[in-house]
Amino acid sequence: MLKALQILLFTATSTALLAHPGQAQPTFQESSFWLSEVEAKHLPPVTERLPETPLVVDLAAKGRTFGEYGGTLNTMISRSKDIRQMVVYGYARLVGYDHSYNLTPDLLLAVDNENNRKFTLRLRPGHKWSDGSPFTAEDFRYWWDDVANNPLLSPAGPPDFLRVDGLLPTVSFPDDTTVIYEWSVPNPNFLQELAKARPPFIYRPSKYLKRFHADFTSAEALQEEVSYARVKSWAALHNKLDNMYKFDNHELPTLQPWMNATSGKKIRHQFVRNPYYHRVDSRGMQLPYIDTVEMEIVSGGLIAAKSNAGEADLQARGLDFRDIPILRKGENEGGNYRAVLWKSGTASQIAIYPNLNVADPVWRAVLRDVRVRRALSLAINRRAINKALYFKLGTPGAMTVLEQSPFFKEQLRSAWAEFDPDLANALLDEAGLGKKDAYGIRYLPDGRQMQLVVETAGERQEVENALQIITDDWNDIGVKLILRPLDRDILRNRVFSGTTMASVWYGWDNGIPGPQTSPIYLAPTDQTFLAWPKWGQYFQTSGQVGQAPDQPEAQRLLVLMQQWNNATTETERSTIWREMLQIHAKQVYGIGLVSGAPQPVVINRKLRNIPEHAIWAWDPGAHFGVHRMDEFFFEGGDG
Repeated sequence: MLKALQILLFTATSTALLAHPGQAQPTFQESSFWLSEVEAKHLPPVTERLPETPLVVDLAAKGRTFGEYGGTLNTMISRSKDIRQMVVYGYARLVGYDHSYNLTPDLLLAVDNENNRKFTLRLRPGHKWSDGSPFTAEDFRYWWDDVANNPLLSPAGPPDFLRVDGLLPTVSFPDDTTVIYEWSVPNPNFLQELAKARPPFIYRPSKYLKRFHADFTSAEALQEEVSYARVKSWAALHNKLDNMYKFDNHELPTLQPWMNATSGKKIRHQFVRNPYYHRVDSRGMQLPYIDTVEMEIVSGGLIAAKSNAGEADLQARGLDFRDIPILRKGENEGGNYRAVLWKSGTASQIAIYPNLNVADPVWRAVLRDVRVRRALSLAINRRAINKALYFKLGTPGAMTVLEQSPFFKEQLRSAWAEFDPDLANALLDEAGLGKKDAYGIRYLPDGRQMQLVVETAGERQEVENALQIITDDWNDIGVKLILRPLDRDILRNRVFSGTTMASVWYGWDNGIPGPQTSPIYLAPTDQTFLAWPKWGQYFQTSGQVGQAPDQPEAQRLLVLMQQWNNATTETERSTIWREMLQIHAKQVYGIGLVSGAPQPVVINRKLRNIPEHAIWAWDPGAHFGVHRMDEFFFEGGDG
């Protein structure tokens, strides 16, 4: 079992992340992939491409074996925009979680943390972008001064996680390898944000992007680029090319283990090893071991079948529990892969979110009544869903933290989650919804039938299957469920605008928090928590957009989050976490169904260094990222 999440905050005594200070550097080895380029003088040798102090990986400490160079790893995605998963899986971060879920420097040589107020980021001397240009403090300064604080490029200013009590930090750049972020009050979220599956990228490849910035390029030259790209302005051009997370600009330098080698939209995208990547094993072999990753865009419904046919070397995205039989069949019939089951790291595999900010005033009043939310939860037969969808391998219950978290309590998981239609009916009657039509469907206060439209992203069959069961359950208590599948982006926009009554998504991404994990996602701070999009918008825009929370429990969550930010001891933070979890258990902001559902992972039989048992989680973990995909290799170098 995964131990409780721990976060190591570095003190002023932080040192370079090496196995032993002063350890002699290994003899660096050149990969065959770039050897011809080196021999032709198109690339410098590996000794000149690595930082002066590369990150030396201790594979033995993780129970892994030294790898071999070579091979192409094939994987599949269902949308062209999902090539960004290479940034997720690659997981090169300023600081990142290690295999034990401790936070450690990665791209950075070290981090000094002074009371969560002052963070000194120390870069690796000689570190370079994938195009060979230096990665220095200038890349941080360029982002801060010329991108984040440029109103044409960033109308809303720097990202929210850098604002504490509405105030931004003081940012300074003493030398080429030092960046300092300093706040007048603590910002304990700072390092965690840098380690996310979708990182904030507080740096940019300045040498490349300055060519498209009005402060660094002549108006004539810039207009030529704007005209060529057929955009309206230099700012539009800059933002189009500056896609660190989308990863769709093959010319944009990167620090990830693989760089995009495919221009435009294709069915198959190729990513090749970054010749300037900063990590090496203790033998001196520059990572990644695998030369090339190819992502094929296929219909989501075909991913399981194509995996069964042996067309994926590593696949989890696009697979769910219902695909296990076909995957097992292919494995047992001599397939070139094995199918393992990881545990989901989300707080709930499926969660229904009543929208407390829905624009319809009648439905808004109904859904804000906690008795209604409790009734909807009590009416769901979670055991039937677990049996039908997950063969009893999941854990039925409300949405709360998982057993691996120190905050787990069985009472939280069972709160308003036992199947009790009689109590659900009584609660709805008590809420003033006792009138019914001839078919037993209740009436809303304005005389409409109580038809609750539940919208989904239409991407997971298990969601639709679960809602079919819930349709019958809710019908028995006089609530008519209407299922509406939509495109993911359309769904989110409808929720954010207040059009949606209720929606379905996963539970909290981080189901394994510890005392040092920010509880920000438990408070109404973000529109992406689908139960309170308007409250989240209000917080994110400092009151310019959205609505202020007007329920005492939601207001209390905001107070507790602020108290956590200012807490100085682990005991204080743990106490705050427990109260916030209690509020969610009582208020049922998200109706969780089943947690810990197995996630099938298809692995080529020749692929090595992949854990047999692991957590499949977005945050923390970045899916394959925390397991360091750059350390995976094909036996014999043949993939």
